[in-house]
Amino acid sequence: MPLLRLDKLGLQLGDRDLLHDVDLTLDQGDKIGLLGRNGEGKSTLLRLLAGHIAPDQGECWRRDGCKVALLEQALPSASERTVYDVLSEGLSDIGKLLADFRTASEQGDLEAMAHCQQALDANDGWLQQARIETVASQMSLPLEARLKDLSGGWRKRAAIGRALVSEPDILLMDEPTNHLDIPGIEWLEQTLANFRGALVLVTHDRAFLQNVCKQIAELDRGAFHVWQGSYRKYLDQRQQRQNAEAKAEALFDKKLAREEAWIRQGIKARRTRNEGRVRALKELRKQQAERIAPTGKARIRLDDAAETGKRVAELDCVSYAYGEHAIMRSFSTQIIAGDRIGLVGVNGCGKSTLLKLILGELTPQQGSVKLGTRLEVAYFDQLRQQLDPGKDLIDNVCGGQQFIEVNGQRRHAISYLGDFLFSPDRIRQPVGSLSGGEQNRAILAKLFSKPANVLVLDEPTNDLDIETLEMLEEVLLEFKGTLLLVSHDRAFLDNTVTRILVFDGEGNIESSVGGYTDWIERGGRLPELASNTVKKARGNQNPASATAGISRKPEARGKSATTPGKKKLSYLDQRELEQLPVKIEALEQRQAELEQTISSEGFYQSDPATVKTMLDALSETQSSLETAYQRWVALESAAEKS
Repeated sequence: MPLLRLDKLGLQLGDRDLLHDVDLTLDQGDKIGLLGRNGEGKSTLLRLLAGHIAPDQGECWRRDGCKVALLEQALPSASERTVYDVLSEGLSDIGKLLADFRTASEQGDLEAMAHCQQALDANDGWLQQARIETVASQMSLPLEARLKDLSGGWRKRAAIGRALVSEPDILLMDEPTNHLDIPGIEWLEQTLANFRGALVLVTHDRAFLQNVCKQIAELDRGAFHVWQGSYRKYLDQRQQRQNAEAKAEALFDKKLAREEAWIRQGIKARRTRNEGRVRALKELRKQQAERIAPTGKARIRLDDAAETGKRVAELDCVSYAYGEHAIMRSFSTQIIAGDRIGLVGVNGCGKSTLLKLILGELTPQQGSVKLGTRLEVAYFDQLRQQLDPGKDLIDNVCGGQQFIEVNGQRRHAISYLGDFLFSPDRIRQPVGSLSGGEQNRAILAKLFSKPANVLVLDEPTNDLDIETLEMLEEVLLEFKGTLLLVSHDRAFLDNTVTRILVFDGEGNIESSVGGYTDWIERGGRLPELASNTVKKARGNQNPASATAGISRKPEARGKSATTPGKKKLSYLDQRELEQLPVKIEALEQRQAELEQTISSEGFYQSDPATVKTMLDALSETQSSLETAYQRWVALESAAEKS
């Protein structure tokens, strides 16, 4: 007996058929990858499968007792809750009893403990407790850690743990690889390979799809198709189907044109025409009107600027650290014009820090960075700080102008944005109301509207649908300038770069020719998920930060720390050094509060002025915090030398 069955299911969004006549049967062991463009309804279908929303038509049947778990895109908020609290949510009522017992135990409330224990004993609750501990151990999750102290990658792992701990019959996952580093993605692949229930997931990670899924389902203009076999096999089958559809439509159009010519013949033909043929013509016209036109493809182009000098950047014995944690030690390399370099490593290892050093946004603590000449840099920031959420696309991308010059041609703003699949009604909406994928396309539109000879892309693939991602790959392959790319998408790295810099998380950076897969085949290996300690899990809550996942807070330093008999810091410097830990702690708390507000559901639907104020405040706080860290490192170093 199947676990779940959809029969002629339909769902409308306003006047649009978001889902139309969807049929699906889920059996134990099925592993389905759900594909479709941004806005096609993939996340909506997952919520429908989970029973969170009801269809407008058709039937959604689930087997009695069938347990369903849904991993949504949104991260758990950076709150006071612990990892244990998140995992226990996956056990519903039993989980709440376990969490209440844990809280009562911490508070020494014997009466509450006895009440919870009685209920847990009666419902095999302690077996469920063992599940929580097993999942936490497998994922190296620190059960006592508070979410506000964890990076986005670790909060994502906690959310995955919440879905797994219930041992569901059906597991639904919406972009499970977002925020995970490559070791985390590879661990998840292995975990899902051993999952015995039915799995339906949405992802843009093609390597993940190939390694996990046995079937591919596609949402295309409201229609739903299921393909047997791997992702690569699906690509072949889809191309064959599209070719057959194009051939059938061409024959149909030829027949319709012939019948239209017949009906337009002169008086003699009209006298002799038969009514059956007229009715058949009307039916052909109806079929043509009901034909669903293919959605257009993104047309992304990049205008190459004048060539740079031969040397783009030269790093000589560069070192950088946050407190005692070394990001890089005496790192040297040359970036030559035309290089295509990928930066690879676990979350928080320093990839974004290296980009900022190269761009001149940070100064090395030791060594030097020399930049070449005639550099025209286009920078994709995964925080999307280039966008003003309160303004529309024309203001953000085209500076409010109705016409824009791209590749030496004068283009209307609406026409140019249409190349990036923005319809006129979406163009006039505030950017803050657009989906994550649409915001990423907006950043690409803004970047590619100006000539560039150096592209710096920090996680550009998040939230993009596969079709747009492949189009971006084609643009990067045609780009004649220099490319610096940070990505956890292994297929994207393999398809776009010719050298990778691999961070080991201990300050060492290895240079390797080829893509990520080439490095792996030569014996390369990133640190295991289990080796990421709680200390590295904690720190900056912003997963995209240059130092995400690294504990950097300095300990308070008293006057007695100065070595007797040596020259001391000035009185003012000593006072500043003593006060910096307090200042840093206050800034970190302010940053955590702002990030929690910004990551909350519905934030971007609030007043645009409020959204802009909050984002500006976060950017200012992050800048102040970075300055405070750098000042603390400088004073600490001076104090040690004095």
